[in-house]
Amino acid sequence: MKKSIQLQTPPSLWRNLGPSFILLGLALGSGELILWPYLAANWGLGLLWGALLGISLQYVLNTEVMRYSLAWSESVFVGFRRLSVLIPTWYILSTAIPWSIPGFSSAAAEIVHKLLPILPASWIAITLLLLAGFILSVGKSLYLTMVRFQTVVILVGMVIIVALVSMFTSLSDWQLVGWGILGNGGSWWFFPAGVQLTAFLAAFAYAGAGGNLNLAQSFYIKEKGFGMGVYAEKVGSVLRGTHEETALRGKTFSQTPTNMRRWKMWWRHVTTEHLLIFWLLGFVTIVLLSVLSYATVYSHATESGLSFLYAESAVIGDSAGNLVRIGFLSLAAMMLFSTQLGVLESSARIISENIVLLTKWRKNKADVTASFSIVVWAQIGIGILVYALGFTEPRVLITLSAILNAAAMMVSFILIGILNKKRLHPAQQPHIWRTTFLILGAAFFALLLVLTVFS
Repeated sequence: MKKSIQLQTPPSLWRNLGPSFILLGLALGSGELILWPYLAANWGLGLLWGALLGISLQYVLNTEVMRYSLAWSESVFVGFRRLSVLIPTWYILSTAIPWSIPGFSSAAAEIVHKLLPILPASWIAITLLLLAGFILSVGKSLYLTMVRFQTVVILVGMVIIVALVSMFTSLSDWQLVGWGILGNGGSWWFFPAGVQLTAFLAAFAYAGAGGNLNLAQSFYIKEKGFGMGVYAEKVGSVLRGTHEETALRGKTFSQTPTNMRRWKMWWRHVTTEHLLIFWLLGFVTIVLLSVLSYATVYSHATESGLSFLYAESAVIGDSAGNLVRIGFLSLAAMMLFSTQLGVLESSARIISENIVLLTKWRKNKADVTASFSIVVWAQIGIGILVYALGFTEPRVLITLSAILNAAAMMVSFILIGILNKKRLHPAQQPHIWRTTFLILGAAFFALLLVLTVFS
């Protein structure tokens, strides 16, 4: 008789905290720091409804990704490979093309160059890419390296941001935030005249991790040991991790009354953790940085590069002193670097796993650590080549990447809905309201893409 596979009882919610910090760290240097504050600096706070909708749609997408890996001891990409041999090719291309553009290290390098003009920006950017590769190569556990680094950056950053917001914003600014969440910009609703659709689409796509990187939550669920992830193999780092071939395909649990009760507990735990860390803390960060940008430089920002961020730092420095200005810019550079680190780690995981799924599917075993290391350093090499060719303007790079990622997210909303309907037991499948949200997410990204192309 076949042995029944058991789900373990989940630990307390406090002990469950962790995976969502990594995904939130991916968002810090894009939508939170650059794109939404840029919109606020130029068009006010009436577009914050887009941030709320964007991060809410990504919350649904991410939790549906987690649903699959909770039920199966494999990543969501293994599930996609079960649907079609063509899907891994899509995820290789749709991850490699937008995420090999090193926009975040470029932006961080520009800020460091602003603080230390003696250092060439291109060399700083290359150094940051190499540093990110080094960090990903030396830790014993890739998951622990990322969650510890991102958690520290997020917590330190929040303390500084809250302090600055308390100094520079007023009650009237926060009243505008309330109206902006409803879509009211004072003299307009939802979209002001002259707003750049490409900038809005980029910010909307980055109201969270953005693109295929949302699907990396599947890896973090496994490696934290959530649900059936306790049976999954872990990925080590390049130098200190294990280099043994591990199984690609996983297994699911038996539909016993005990397992069903534990499944409901796991689902409640992971959705609550993601709601508190990714959705709530992520949206609060967008609002804080946007209202700070509005309060300091609204109607005075320009449309090139990071000029609005420098104008913001100048106002902060004039009022609070040069040390505070330097601290603000240093925090911005640190957030951008943490995002670049997360981008390298998550995109390399996705690309390497899908390459393995194309080449090792029949064998069902592969050295995922070695595959990951090859892809990480290949992406670093591509990034250095991009700098060598002269593509260094950070907001242009980030916006281009975001548009490509919006297309990828449109596809992922559709595929995860199909996967969870086909591969999960009826008792673990999403409710109709979640399926509706996935359809709306795909439709909304498709509409924005069409409008952006024609504009």
